[in-house]
Amino acid sequence: MIDLSINTDLTIKILTGFIKTELNRVGFNKTLMGLSGGIDSAVSLYLSARAFGPENVLAVRMPYAKHSSSKTSPQDTLEDAQTMIDDLGVQSMTVEITEMVDPLIDHYEDMTKLRAGNIMARMRMIVLYDQSVPFKGLVMGTSNKTEMLLGYSTIFGDSAAALQPIGDLYKTQVRQLAKALGVPDKVIQKAPSADLWAGQTDEGELGFTYAEVDKLLYLLVDQRYRPEACVEEGFDKAFVERVMGMMRRNHFKRVMPPIAKLSQRTIGYDFLYPRDWGT
Repeated sequence: MIDLSINTDLTIKILTGFIKTELNRVGFNKTLMGLSGGIDSAVSLYLSARAFGPENVLAVRMPYAKHSSSKTSPQDTLEDAQTMIDDLGVQSMTVEITEMVDPLIDHYEDMTKLRAGNIMARMRMIVLYDQSVPFKGLVMGTSNKTEMLLGYSTIFGDSAAALQPIGDLYKTQVRQLAKALGVPDKVIQKAPSADLWAGQTDEGELGFTYAEVDKLLYLLVDQRYRPEACVEEGFDKAFVERVMGMMRRNHFKRVMPPIAKLSQRTIGYDFLYPRDWGT
């Protein structure tokens, strides 16, 4: 039996300490993030508020709605975000990105949902990094381990951040932590979605559930099982091969751009500050 349960009290202690340490070591005591109304951004928000106090946290809602009849950011999502903002007492702002992204989206007749979604994700990160200057804070990431391993993110979009506090927690573990932090049940239970187009859900796009893939990823990554061993454990061979392929193809999203080594001390290879070795 694959057990993904975590000690939530210990996890909260470790992650709030991580947030404090990483921001303080570079001279910051404020943070901001995009608040979608989903569970991942909710957990990052609640952890940040515990780490620095709500007055030092800025939650930014960035809806897209080209037409009132075809909103990709449903009203209930905005309301869920507001509920959490009110619950914690953090600072907040709403910046609609529609007029920012539509000129590029409308410029191409062959625009696809995927391309449009990536444009929205990257614009949201532009907004966050712009607001990080007047707020004097660092951008907090909201990606979990499942998304990062599968590459289910937009490079230089939602994957761009100063730090990723929940990046070592699988989606099913994020749910456990959310409950312990007091995230509203409605947010915990809703179908995960990036709100990139109407009706879009993470699991609908991926073609499998987080509960299913988290167990496989745990064996492949944490337990270092070989693919054939996972099949012996009862996982479908095609499913294992597909997940392995996603991890391999999307590795470039998990690392800094490689630099060709030409000198004696190359950034990322030989030229490292002590903090580059981790906390």
